[in-house]
Amino acid sequence: MTMTSGRILPTLLRSLQRSRTPLPRPQWPQPTSTLKPSTPRKFTTSPPRRHGDPRRQPADDPGFQSIVDNPPELVRTGKRHGPGLIILAIIPITAFFLGTWQVKRLSWKTDLIAKCEDRIVRPPLPLPPRIDPSAISDFDFRRVLVTGHYRHDQEMLIGPRMRDGEQGYIVVTPLERKDDPGATILVNRGWISKKHQDQKLRPEGLPTGEVTVEGLLREPWKKNMFTPENRPDKGEFYFPDVKQMAELTGSQPVWVEQTMNPDYFTTLEYEQKGVPIGRPAEVNLRNNHAQYIFTWYGLSLATSIMFWLVVKKPPKDITRRVRMNKNW
Repeated sequence: MTMTSGRILPTLLRSLQRSRTPLPRPQWPQPTSTLKPSTPRKFTTSPPRRHGDPRRQPADDPGFQSIVDNPPELVRTGKRHGPGLIILAIIPITAFFLGTWQVKRLSWKTDLIAKCEDRIVRPPLPLPPRIDPSAISDFDFRRVLVTGHYRHDQEMLIGPRMRDGEQGYIVVTPLERKDDPGATILVNRGWISKKHQDQKLRPEGLPTGEVTVEGLLREPWKKNMFTPENRPDKGEFYFPDVKQMAELTGSQPVWVEQTMNPDYFTTLEYEQKGVPIGRPAEVNLRNNHAQYIFTWYGLSLATSIMFWLVVKKPPKDITRRVRMNKNW
């Protein structure tokens, strides 16, 4: 029984293998597409470098230009100096002309001082009753004598003015001449201290009766830009405006500075009593033109040397090398 079953089983298996038919393969629908076939993509051995990639080299830029191709564009060797050189060239020329102008001013001021000193040493000249204001410049610093009565009621104080470290005022009083009331002139009597500003405190400084004044005939003063304007309505005068004072007092625009030369003790006595202290009979015109000449000519020489050093200064090493590269 065992052998029969062992033979039947292989026989059945062979018969089944012969009778087996192959199963049909399923047919799937093919997809329809209108796309054109793309061009085959080419791959490089290394990925492209993007902007900012540290591996990117300057030569990768299409607009890169080598120094070897255009060396003159690296340094502008044709222009070593800027507009400052023009200014430096103008300074010595201007200073030279100013120094030459001061030479002429020195000659003019020297002649003027000589004329004024010659007028001072001459004897005093009696002042005529009527004076042409335009002719005063020809008699500047001329010693004159004038007689009349002081109008203390029209007194004007100019100040403040300093003298030996003490503050005070300049006393200007109209002098009315007896021959002709219309011939009144303005007299600068001198300096008083501030404590004697009030007339009641200086009775000895207010002479009455006829007086004779010896002084210097001077040109009208000129106001500088730092001095404030006078306020005659309040009795405040900061500089002697001769024409303005003459109109206020009804006098001629004539300015006479009283002169005196007291000793030291007399000056102290005058100061204590409130007597105006007049000026000495001397020329006090400033003459600093020699210093100006030295200053302007020195500046012209110094800037000329600076200009020469700047122009003759050799170029730097890098500039010299780039100039040689122009011949590549």
